[in-house]
Amino acid sequence: MDQAAELLSHDGQELLAGLSGQDVTPDRALRLAEELRGRYPAPLIAAALTQQSLRAAAAAKFSRAGQMLFTRVGLEQASSEQTARQTAPRFADLEVVADLCCGIGGNLVALQSVARHVVAVDADFATLRFACWNAAVYDSAAHVSPVCADVRDLHLDRGVHGVFIDPARRAGTRRFRTGDSEPPLDWCFGLADEVPAVGIKAAPGVPHSTVPDGWEIEFIAVGRNLKEALLWSPALATTSRRATILPAANTMVLQPGPAVPVAAPGSYLLDPNPAITRAGLVAELARELDAWQIDPMIAFLSTNDPVSTPFARTLRVLESMPWHERQVARRLRELDIGSADIRRRGLAGDVTQIHRRLRLQGSKAATIVLTRRDDRPWGMICVDPEQAV
Repeated sequence: MDQAAELLSHDGQELLAGLSGQDVTPDRALRLAEELRGRYPAPLIAAALTQQSLRAAAAAKFSRAGQMLFTRVGLEQASSEQTARQTAPRFADLEVVADLCCGIGGNLVALQSVARHVVAVDADFATLRFACWNAAVYDSAAHVSPVCADVRDLHLDRGVHGVFIDPARRAGTRRFRTGDSEPPLDWCFGLADEVPAVGIKAAPGVPHSTVPDGWEIEFIAVGRNLKEALLWSPALATTSRRATILPAANTMVLQPGPAVPVAAPGSYLLDPNPAITRAGLVAELARELDAWQIDPMIAFLSTNDPVSTPFARTLRVLESMPWHERQVARRLRELDIGSADIRRRGLAGDVTQIHRRLRLQGSKAATIVLTRRDDRPWGMICVDPEQAV
């Protein structure tokens, strides 16, 4: 019996129910395995303990993680409930959508909520069974048709109106190089020749140069954590580049305009969200905020007035100077700075070593920015706008 069948059996479900809520640390897992050995087969115990550990990890992605089933690779690659709900509406009102390389079903439930029917396709039968189980956890299984197949063997022009594909970006424990996937992105782009409405999930590091003309590339961040890139075919695209920030779904798109001025740092420093940076929308953000860049090659922006925006973190600049480590260390002591978050952009250097050499001993906290200005190393000592100094 395979692992999926074991976990979906009566004994498997009984065992998982008994483990619900348990904190399966390595030591605790050993004790639980000993306690359960006389009641359940050892392979089932091992599978259930692993599953309980995965459920705990999945709670950050899924509101019903405690009822779902996962593979380790599937959980790592799966879109979160939050990001899947953000992307699914592109397929709104389509009759049939194919979820290719569906994995454990991270996007499956969200797609089913906007399409009338979803065909879930994965080459691994056990993973596909988990995806169907997870769809049932979200009360969506009735509108899902599972197909165990290599997606390259399908004929999608027969009754499919939209395609979402999440190609693998790792094989077992080996991660692919940035931009690589299985199936390859070139094959995924070719799906638009069969079905015009295509969405492709890619790693956030996907090179812009790999995206064909007419397609949209969208970078999605949750807070300041960049999560994924979505590539939308011309039938679904509404712009060429987009940054989306969750949970509020704030979005910014490419809007050509005048060049952004470059000048010395002012009273406030703006650190754009990674989604803005990856989407190449720093100039758009600067124009929206009436800000300037401190260097034409660096993504930091600056203003003389405080601004609040979901697209960047605002810091108040206490000191701005050419970077000389001893001078900066002396000024940090004068400002009573004892802890600091060091942010480096455009400069090489070991942040840990720099932090150690600064020998901070004060009572206040700051952000130390190491960057470039006029093609020379530059440093800024910054604090949150509301922080007393």
